[in-house]
Amino acid sequence: MSKNTYFSFAMGIGTQSGSGEWLEVYFPDPLITPNPNLIECVKQSLNMNNGNQTVSPTLPQLDQLANALTNIGMADQAALAKQLRDSKQPLAITLIETDTAPQTVPEIYLKLQLLSHRLVQPHQVDLTGIFGKLPNVAWTSAGAIAIDELPQRQLEARLRGELLEVMAVDKFPKMANYVIPTGVRIADSDRVRLGAYLGEGTTVMHEGFINFNAGTYGSSMVEGRISAGVMVGNGSDLGGGCSTMGTLSGGNSVIISVGEECLIGANAGIGIPLGDRCTVEAGLYITAGSKVALLDEHNQLVEIVKARDLAGKSDLLLRRNSENGRVECKTNKSAIVLNQELHANN
Repeated sequence: MSKNTYFSFAMGIGTQSGSGEWLEVYFPDPLITPNPNLIECVKQSLNMNNGNQTVSPTLPQLDQLANALTNIGMADQAALAKQLRDSKQPLAITLIETDTAPQTVPEIYLKLQLLSHRLVQPHQVDLTGIFGKLPNVAWTSAGAIAIDELPQRQLEARLRGELLEVMAVDKFPKMANYVIPTGVRIADSDRVRLGAYLGEGTTVMHEGFINFNAGTYGSSMVEGRISAGVMVGNGSDLGGGCSTMGTLSGGNSVIISVGEECLIGANAGIGIPLGDRCTVEAGLYITAGSKVALLDEHNQLVEIVKARDLAGKSDLLLRRNSENGRVECKTNKSAIVLNQELHANN
């Protein structure tokens, strides 16, 4: 067999519906660009071919794989294979040869966990079409349950004198049940979905929310909403109740981002990407089409532009004039210099 470079490999344990469909998979130690010798061991032990695939190993196959991994010095992966041998739940060993649109639930869960483990960054992994392939699941005190099986499971629990608590009905679970990144604080774990990327030093307060394929590059305070696809730079602060416009709703195809050392005030929002050291006044929602008055250092009007013309610019103060309601922009550059930058490529 040729020793191809593979995108990712992981061994996991998951949950299937009564009909054998995967509902979710937990991969405790996923690998990115795994050692080619490991891949050869896996393929030979499990009779796997090239390509993206998932298999459920037999006990003899797991034993063979654990021995083979030990022989090539992959002690951690060998130990995991031995631990999985005692599982009463379905096992999944997933190989992703090429980073293409995932076709199975185990592939999707592996990619989401790669993100939350910080092994890849948002927009660096192909998640095309995952909504259509992920099942809607009841996330309960007894784990993941297929929606059509939930009433019977609830009845069975009541007959035992127990309550089956349903925490959520969703395609995505919360991140904390799969991954806890180092160096973060999360006040309410329900508010961070699996597939979120939390940089070292990030704090997510009770009203903060981080969607999948989104998050923070470094140390940030999150008291607002980071929508799918949005990344926030190091040292930025998202005030209570603020919002970042994602790419999943409203037909918005622009990738919104927040630079470093920005402040988005309480109940404010952005529909444009921000550069570094920008401030958006509390309560002000800036959309791409918002008319913005550029002011000079003497607060005199220079030009009226659309907010999209300011996308990605640094050192902006965006505010609403409390007397006339006009949205205004000041900068620590002169407005004339900013104006020249806006029209440089016209």
